Amino acid sequence: MHQKYGIVLKPMGSEDGGGWVATVPDLPGCMGDGETQEEALRDVESAIEAWIQHAKDLGREIPKPKGLEDYSGKFTLRLPKMLHQELEQRSKQDNVSLNQTAVYLLAYALGKTDQGKVKN
Repeated sequence: MHQKYGIVLKPMGSEDGGGWVATVPDLPGCMGDGETQEEALRDVESAIEAWIQHAKDLGREIPKPKGLEDYSGKFTLRLPKMLHQELEQRSKQDNVSLNQTAVYLLAYALGKTDQGKVKN
């Protein structure tokens, strides 16, 4: 069952001892670490099993893994008027919609673009 849970893998800074940390966003507080990515992934797999067993022991509900079907692709965003103005100016300059500009900039900030194209 836990094979479906998304795992976020990030390097730890030298101030934290280095290595890698793996977290499971759908299971609050569930994490593992290791010197290598592989070690961190193995550790988090054990942590997922322990997290689920502990929740069962306490009679708590176990969250279902979230998938793309859990997201509509729409959300409301409030932002400062100045930023709204700058985004509008940028989209006009690039001759694209405000939505396209926002999607591109968000994807770029998250590292989800490749040579100017949003990855699918």
